[in-house]
Amino acid sequence: MHDLEYYEETEGGILDCHKCKYLCTGRACCQLVEVLLNMLILICCSISYNSTGGYTGITNLGGIYYYQFGGAFDGFSGVDGVTAQKLDVEFYNLKLPTVTASMAFGGALMAFCCLLILLGVLRVPWRWPVWLLVEFVLDIAIAFGYIPALYFYLIKLQEAYNSQVCKDRETLYSSKGYQGFTCALHGADIASVLFACMAIIAFFMSAVLAIKGFRTVRRMKKKPVSTLEF
Repeated sequence: MHDLEYYEETEGGILDCHKCKYLCTGRACCQLVEVLLNMLILICCSISYNSTGGYTGITNLGGIYYYQFGGAFDGFSGVDGVTAQKLDVEFYNLKLPTVTASMAFGGALMAFCCLLILLGVLRVPWRWPVWLLVEFVLDIAIAFGYIPALYFYLIKLQEAYNSQVCKDRETLYSSKGYQGFTCALHGADIASVLFACMAIIAFFMSAVLAIKGFRTVRRMKKKPVSTLEF
């Protein structure tokens, strides 16, 4: 074999692996982790989205989801039932913009990381090394972009939890003996923040590996073809 393809497959290191190709490289592992983390962010946000979707009483024959995950309650009747439903919907609408934006953000980044993996499998970084510089810039921008996104996510959620609607809702459910309606960040909210912090680290690592990959490709391509003979 007398071309650069052989050298890439045997000596590429950070860019390739002779057994399972791109998917066993450091960059691919980082990108797979990024896909997983953004998927988890999407799931956590969807849980937060669905958990405030409106009161469903036992007599209303709500869906199976409500009965399994605590969204259907007895003990409410008449005015209390109407009030509970109204407060649930109002609280749902308060969280809706923040949760929707977070789900869109997580979904878009998950799709972006899948695209990077596909480009790596198709050996685009080897054929056009400049793409690694583009990838480096994008990874850095995304990593830094997470920081203000997290800030506004927490601020907006806290505004919803500090609202009078949330406090009235908490008081009403507490008066009936139901727990889990406190006006504070819930488990899914906290988990999404933790996953986002982990994603920041993953994107920074991916950026570093992209630069190392660019230098490796440039060094390999500068070598004479004769040095790549098997």
